[in-house]
Amino acid sequence: MASVLVANAALGGAFERVFSLLYEAIKDVINKTRMYESILQRLKDTLDLMRPLVEKMLLSNRELDLPEEPTKRLIERMEKGEKRVRKYSKLPWWKYLVRFHYANKLLELEKDLRGFFKVELPAWNAMNVLESVKGVKDIRERLSLTRLNSVASCSVPRFRDFVIGLDVPLKELKMQLLKVEVSMLVLTAPGGCGKTTLVKMLGHDDHIKGIFKENIFFVPVSKTPNLKVIIQKLLGKDDPAFQSDEDAIDQLEQMLLAKLNKPILLILDDVWSGSESLLEKFAFGLPNYKILVTSRTAFPRFNFTYKLNPLNDDDAMELFRHSAGLQDGSSSYIPDGEVVKKIVKGCGGFPLALKVVGKSLCGQSAAIWLLRVKKLSDGHSILDTDIDSDLLECLQSSLEFKGNEMILRECFMDLGSFPEDQKIPVGALIDMWSELYELVEDGLHVIANLHEINTRNLANLVVTRQDASVVGSYCSEDFVLQHDLLRELAIHQCSQEPVEQRKRLIIDISGNNIPKWWMEQRLQPINAQLLSISTDEMFSSSWRNLLPAEVEVLVLNFQTKDYRMPGFVEKMDKLKALIVTNYGFFPAELGNIQLLESLPNLKRIRLQKVSIPSIFKTPPPLRNLEKISLFMCNLGQNFRNCSIEISNAWSNLKEIIIDYCNDLLEFPTWLCYIVSLKKLGITNCHKLFALPIEIRELTSLEVLSLRSCTNLSELPESVTSLQNLRILDISDCLSISKLPKHIGELRNLNEIHMTGCLRLRNPLPLSTMDLEKLKRVVCDKERAKLWEPIQEFCMDSNRIEIRIAEKDINLNWLVNRF
Repeated sequence: MASVLVANAALGGAFERVFSLLYEAIKDVINKTRMYESILQRLKDTLDLMRPLVEKMLLSNRELDLPEEPTKRLIERMEKGEKRVRKYSKLPWWKYLVRFHYANKLLELEKDLRGFFKVELPAWNAMNVLESVKGVKDIRERLSLTRLNSVASCSVPRFRDFVIGLDVPLKELKMQLLKVEVSMLVLTAPGGCGKTTLVKMLGHDDHIKGIFKENIFFVPVSKTPNLKVIIQKLLGKDDPAFQSDEDAIDQLEQMLLAKLNKPILLILDDVWSGSESLLEKFAFGLPNYKILVTSRTAFPRFNFTYKLNPLNDDDAMELFRHSAGLQDGSSSYIPDGEVVKKIVKGCGGFPLALKVVGKSLCGQSAAIWLLRVKKLSDGHSILDTDIDSDLLECLQSSLEFKGNEMILRECFMDLGSFPEDQKIPVGALIDMWSELYELVEDGLHVIANLHEINTRNLANLVVTRQDASVVGSYCSEDFVLQHDLLRELAIHQCSQEPVEQRKRLIIDISGNNIPKWWMEQRLQPINAQLLSISTDEMFSSSWRNLLPAEVEVLVLNFQTKDYRMPGFVEKMDKLKALIVTNYGFFPAELGNIQLLESLPNLKRIRLQKVSIPSIFKTPPPLRNLEKISLFMCNLGQNFRNCSIEISNAWSNLKEIIIDYCNDLLEFPTWLCYIVSLKKLGITNCHKLFALPIEIRELTSLEVLSLRSCTNLSELPESVTSLQNLRILDISDCLSISKLPKHIGELRNLNEIHMTGCLRLRNPLPLSTMDLEKLKRVVCDKERAKLWEPIQEFCMDSNRIEIRIAEKDINLNWLVNRF
């Protein structure tokens, strides 16, 4: 017995020593390296959560009974991990493939740590096991929250584009910022000059990080700033429940006072003219506290300003040649040097213009190049008049699409329907474009168009899920980011015709200042197919009349706590898609929902961050409704207790998506009686714990996604009655420990996704061998082992593809890029 105790004590000591060495190595390297910092930080966060458990385990008074072999294996992995971290930090930047390999190993180490504490300590008492499981869930919930809404993080986003000509401005900006007398510095330049890129470089500069360390905060402000939302981001709280703007400022000041002895840098990005009073609210006069502001406007009220100039001729030429593919042979036509010089000169040294125009010419013929020269240099220089206006003219030439590509131009201009500096959900674009351009087939055409727009540098597509290409409908968390200058370009293009004749009508309302043309309108019908109305937190929902008889897609963006849909909605006889998004601080009450019952052609409804009790209390009869999406909504009791008669009111409903709805505790039984339903997604609903037996009534269901419902403990046996089910997704359902015994009865099942089902460790049911049409399983390495016997049993003609889900090494969804 004594020898066993000695052996266990030695094992525990080794575990503690290696754990500490790994932790210190990671912490040290994070402060020194810039490559893959997010992965190291993620591993450090995991260790931070587990360290108290390690200390409690090793300092416990009772006998240690560590599982010997798993512990030894983990110690060995941690020793290798510590060496890799040290070696990894010394690799030259250009060895990115080797870095990719090491980063992959670090992610595997993180998974080993979580698996050890969750599974390999069965001898530990129940409380400690529960605590370790809670730790794992805390990690996942942190990452999930960051993916859901990047307001939880104010870290400086990475700059990933090719950068040239900013080294000198970076040195000058640092020098001025670090002067003792400077407490607020305004970095000013016209749109498209690279202000945001420069402050990103500053935030990741080793010298700046060495001074301010973890106290560097980056927040986008935009044209219509919401003070409470900005401070919510800085405090990193889900629901601070501010009583007023003053209360929010007071809480921020208390947070800064707690860091009084540490230097603090606050970066406020994209501050618009007229926001001087907002900036003054952040100036607390604290020592070692500095504010860096980026703006198109130089604010005379503030003493210190740094003006970022356009690129010089040499740097502009290099950036353009890189974007146009003239250095790597991507261009099929190598233009004459004078042609290139004229185009570069026409872009005026604006990085955005150089990149967009260069990309649009990459691979084009000589005729296209010469035509572009004529358009950019005919009669005047881009710097002759108003800079932003001329830059828009410059960028217009990048919207010249050929033949079948014309739809890309339309899609680009549609992006202007969403507010600046906000994520544009891909799911909303699918609903919009499916009706405007008949882009169906699970959204694959929409994704293809977005990739092409992304390639042309007209927007940035952020893909959060690596297996999204497998199932087109798996893009609810993907989003698009658009430079505000490009949004202005889209709106500018849409505004070339009289209001009544525009194909898309985009209206931004500040306060209750209704556009003059709307105030003066004499009830003349508008011909727009797409109508977008954005209002701010001061809007009173006092609508003027409008005759939108031709509108097929209505986009409503708002920020108020209470929001009433405009009365003229009931006149939209041709409306097919309704997209309502709340960008405010709290979920909002949505009023006038009964107007929808007068819309005979409405097919798609997407609601985000709203409370919608009335729509389910008395469901309006929408016979043509095919899809409803509820994202971050408060569903309420009416949703759970909705009458089964809804199956008659919405008799043609084919798809329901419920995502991040935290008050969904039980699967609503009424859903099971919408027999027309083909796709059902209830995802990221962490409190949902069970499915009803009545789910067997969904006989037409083809796709069932329950991804990231972490509290869902099992799939009922009745799910095997879904004979038309083709795709089943239970990825990241942490609590599911087994598949239904008779899962083999799902004769048409073609795909199953089960990545991250950590408790699913036992052999699969024997009936799994009866899944004759199963072609693809997407899972992690641990779950892949469970499928090996099934795969060996299959005939070569019916071989199952086991696809290991790729790890998102770039972790794009962790980056606050707007």
